[in-house]
Amino acid sequence: MAGAADCGSVKMAEAERSAETLKEKANNYFKEKDYENAIKYYSEAVELNPDNAIYYGNRSLAYLRTECYGYALADATLALELDKNYIKGYYRRATSNMALGKFKAALKDYETVVKVRPNDKDAKLKYQECSKIVKQKAFERAIASDELKRSVVDSLDIESMTIEDEYLGPKLEEGGKITLKFMKEMMGWFKDQKKLHRKCAYQILVQVKEVLSKLPSLVEITLKETETITICGDTHGQFYDLLNIFELNGLPSETNPYLFNGDFVDRGSFSVEVILTLFGFKLLFPDCFYLLRGNHETDNMNQMYGFEGEVKAKYTAQMFELFSEVFQWLPLAQSINGKVLVMHGGLFSEDGVTLDDLRKINRNRQPPDSGPMCDLLWSDPQALDGRSVSKRGVSCQFGPDVTKRFLEQNQLDYIIRSHEMKSEGYEVTHNGQCITVFSAPNYCDQMGNKGAYIHLRGSDLKPEFHQFAAVPHPNVKPMAYANSLMQMGMM
Repeated sequence: MAGAADCGSVKMAEAERSAETLKEKANNYFKEKDYENAIKYYSEAVELNPDNAIYYGNRSLAYLRTECYGYALADATLALELDKNYIKGYYRRATSNMALGKFKAALKDYETVVKVRPNDKDAKLKYQECSKIVKQKAFERAIASDELKRSVVDSLDIESMTIEDEYLGPKLEEGGKITLKFMKEMMGWFKDQKKLHRKCAYQILVQVKEVLSKLPSLVEITLKETETITICGDTHGQFYDLLNIFELNGLPSETNPYLFNGDFVDRGSFSVEVILTLFGFKLLFPDCFYLLRGNHETDNMNQMYGFEGEVKAKYTAQMFELFSEVFQWLPLAQSINGKVLVMHGGLFSEDGVTLDDLRKINRNRQPPDSGPMCDLLWSDPQALDGRSVSKRGVSCQFGPDVTKRFLEQNQLDYIIRSHEMKSEGYEVTHNGQCITVFSAPNYCDQMGNKGAYIHLRGSDLKPEFHQFAAVPHPNVKPMAYANSLMQMGMM
């Protein structure tokens, strides 16, 4: 018996040594920012030694870097179940909860760290920052329940705003009319890192709110046989890459229609320039320039990932409130010739959702935590059949069988979605029935991915992929305007 026990302990020691080797391999991949391989080898280490909290903690951080907040949260929780004194576990769980907008849960973990390490300045700072957000959210809820919120538009007096003589930038024509000349001047002005006058910015926002509010939640268009539309994925505040798309593919026009599939803002530090350009083109070509809402056209995301901070730095808090109102009117999905459905995230947590259900969605709000509106903005495809818990901690992941059933029920050929960085800029999955397109190359200045856009011709609706590389931009780092917690080495 003793021999068997010895043999078992030898095997266990070997497994632990092998796990450590795998962890070191994973750490090296992590340092090289190859997070997928890091996750792979941390997972192999976990299989060999499932009782080591550090493996879960490290994998949690790799998941955070790939925006898999749901998986990151689960791993941090497992790490703490194994070792309640593992301080990094509390940090990681707090970060995951922050990213998911669960600020009270995050505060609890920061509180734990501060109690254990009362002299840790970093921990104290994070605790104070998170506490501030929790109080702010409580205040906002109190105001919201007090009275029906008045639109910012009602309190604006744009006519009385004067454009100073020293402002030499682009101005809208009489009555706030947008022209192609204005759009070209504005893009050139932004390219030189200059700021559009606040009066012009407000004029664009007020008008685009009016245009978007008249659109249905599901926009339905028909391409003629000879017509081609360009579909772009996430742009995430990468203004100079947006200019490059127009350079490569031509400016929007009645003969060169575009659809931008959400996540225009956040992370990249030129989000204001991106969104004002896109809104300007929407006003110039309302019937052939299309915008759909992404999960980052929402208050929680904007508060954490930079857009709110950027608008406040470049303009005012009041202007951010107006952006928030406008984002709520962005449509959620678009069908092309009744055969292709485009949305930012993906399909649904339950079977049986029809196009008519999408038409009926009341979208003028912050998205709920579940249901079709949430799924359209947040879900992701997976390789296996069925559904599983979302790696992001919101909505779900859906398999090829789910896609097939949805398409058959709604007489569609395939879906186009965005929402996920792809190294080639696009990916075709689910037997050609689910296409991902992502248009932010070298995402966050660190992922090294290509960007892509899709051409769809009315004659055959066969997707044609075009890839492009990142172009240089001024030395303003991504996340420069993000919530300070996101800048404190937490991500």
